[in-house]
Amino acid sequence: MASRPTELPNTHAGKPMLEVLKGKRCDPVPMWMMRQAGRYLPEYRQLRQDKGSFLNLVSDPEAAAAITLQPLERFPELDAAILFSDILIVPFAIGQNLTFITGEGPRLTPTLLDSALDELTGYPARLEPIYETVRKVRQRLADDKTLIGFAGSPWTVATYMVAGEGSRDQAESRRLAYADPDRFGAIIDRIEAVTLDYLSNQVEAGAEALQLFDSWAGNLSPVQFERWVVAPTARIVAALRERHPGVPLIGFPKGAGGKIAAYARETGVSAIGLDETVDPQWAAKELPTDLPVQGNLDPLALVAGGEALDSAVRVILDAFADRPHIFNLGHGILQDTPVEHVGELIALVKGGR
Repeated sequence: MASRPTELPNTHAGKPMLEVLKGKRCDPVPMWMMRQAGRYLPEYRQLRQDKGSFLNLVSDPEAAAAITLQPLERFPELDAAILFSDILIVPFAIGQNLTFITGEGPRLTPTLLDSALDELTGYPARLEPIYETVRKVRQRLADDKTLIGFAGSPWTVATYMVAGEGSRDQAESRRLAYADPDRFGAIIDRIEAVTLDYLSNQVEAGAEALQLFDSWAGNLSPVQFERWVVAPTARIVAALRERHPGVPLIGFPKGAGGKIAAYARETGVSAIGLDETVDPQWAAKELPTDLPVQGNLDPLALVAGGEALDSAVRVILDAFADRPHIFNLGHGILQDTPVEHVGELIALVKGGR
């Protein structure tokens, strides 16, 4: 079983987000929202219109830094900024072509169904703009706010690299993992190595906490989950802890359900993000009492607002009232979320009702 650090540097004093990741209960609970920098904000839509494609924004450190900070400028009660980027920057650096098609999502070419991994030519310089974005944000971020860096977990990134796009059941990657585990394992290994350096360099540029997004963890059998989700994550966590002792890492295995307890126990993540399908009362009982949890409001409750939002927030705050807790959504904020509902959510959480 992997171990979690019990002490973090004193530089975290005065930053509620980092205090909770150290294992301290803070009231009111700190909060941020996955995809808090993005399409629900009119200021983002304006900058996107001015700058063009999503990849252009991500590759422009000045624009990406401005977008990263937009939510905190509008909602200064938020406790953290999360880097504006995308999990597919890693396969872009490994050598696949990356495009974002309006209304359809990202595409990677050539797919690893059609090409071999060793046919790709790596371009690590494609990651340099991301590090510059981190540096710019850290310079401008208020002293009591935390800067979160992130990457996709190897399994989730591999599903995109194999199929070239997202899918409902990740069938192509699951088939390959069963039919040719050595070949699939080599893909995971390459992603793992690049991701480790990518996250490490984000820390060196100024990121104070990290999150691993395993957005497609939910469709694996228990044995495959252990091999392709838990094991690579545990190796990344251990290696980052060697390089950057005290820098916390949040694991977010979306859809993992009852496998979350094993994930928390075996990966050694500093905190675990819960998606909206997890019963917070179950999580409060089943997860280690000293493990910080993050989440887990249904993004659609935020869209609805009003009584639906109020009651959903109360359930979560009550369930995690006696443990380290970071309030967040169970997945990314949705494009059609009314901006005023975000203000309503913050008032509910920070008011402690």
